[in-house]
Amino acid sequence: MADGIQADIDAVQRIDAVPLILEVVCRTTGMGFAAVARVTDSRWVCCAVRDEIEFGLVPGGELQVETTICHEIRQSHQAVVIDHVAEDAVFQSHHTPAQYGFQSYISMPIMRANGEMFGTLCAIDPRPARLNTPHTIATFKLFAELIGTHLDALDRLQTSEAHLLDERQTAELREQFIAVLGHDLRNPLAAIDAGTRVLEKAPARAPEVLGLMRNAVARMSGLIDDVMDFARGRLGDGLSLRNQSLQPLLPLVEQVVSELRATAPDRDIELHADLAVPVSCDAGRIAQLLSNLLANAVTYGAPDQPVRVVARSDAELFELSVSNAGEPIPAPALKRLFQPFYRGEVEPAKQGLGLGLYIASEIARAHGGTLSATSTPQETRFVFSMPVR
Repeated sequence: MADGIQADIDAVQRIDAVPLILEVVCRTTGMGFAAVARVTDSRWVCCAVRDEIEFGLVPGGELQVETTICHEIRQSHQAVVIDHVAEDAVFQSHHTPAQYGFQSYISMPIMRANGEMFGTLCAIDPRPARLNTPHTIATFKLFAELIGTHLDALDRLQTSEAHLLDERQTAELREQFIAVLGHDLRNPLAAIDAGTRVLEKAPARAPEVLGLMRNAVARMSGLIDDVMDFARGRLGDGLSLRNQSLQPLLPLVEQVVSELRATAPDRDIELHADLAVPVSCDAGRIAQLLSNLLANAVTYGAPDQPVRVVARSDAELFELSVSNAGEPIPAPALKRLFQPFYRGEVEPAKQGLGLGLYIASEIARAHGGTLSATSTPQETRFVFSMPVR
């Protein structure tokens, strides 16, 4: 059943007054079957029912909409009331009473505040009944309006809850963003400030100090780049891809690995590559993804064990994996790895905004690929895969 129809059934089921309404309908009219139906141009679905004549419908049950009078009511938005089908000039030869075996019938449209018809409040019985009276029609109209009002109230409540959740999540992200960015920018700024003080007192140390200051500037530049990518991925339309064309990826992968080896000379980074088939991609973004995964593996992996990079491409798939030994990632943390600003409970004091894995996952998504993670006591492995073309 389509999610929308099931949501409509659930909404009617949430209205506490509906069972009482159906009971009152049966008691006051003497009819044995009453229901609230969702009626669209193609479906008639029972949302709630009181069945004392064994008609056989339950919530979720369907009738072919073309076989029902509700189909005609949906077009006219007018109630239909029949005391006795056999004596009714309009409906005595109608196909619906003959098909479903009823003699008395009443159906009132349930309207929404926006003017759309949700469905009907209807009742049938194989015996005639006196229904076409001002009292009965007014009662059905009141009940139908009550159900429509409840449905509108539920929609407003769900919308309010969704807005509240969005605002709460946005507030949490904002607080995380300010706290983490403030913390991580403080260190390179402090390094630059300290460098200027040293230069004032000891100009002879300029080459050494300027090198440290350049590293601090590069660190800040990287943080800003991560923030911009976060904004594009989270607040915009996702990361954009540029220069997406067939790329031989072996030189790119080798370059990224070489750069990480240079920045972490005490770590063993192994590369196993079989990249004979070019890949249609944004090479710069793929390099960024690999760099983020490698930086994560170097930061959190066992320092005395190698980090392994495996890259391969064939006629259909490009796959890149980065693995390291070390403490396994706890299951709760594993579920949150690709969330922004998440740095884990194992070593939460590690430097960085906690955006690297989030950005990597956004790069994977932008390429129509996937990024997954597994972690055991033997190995933690990240795997990125995407179509070659």
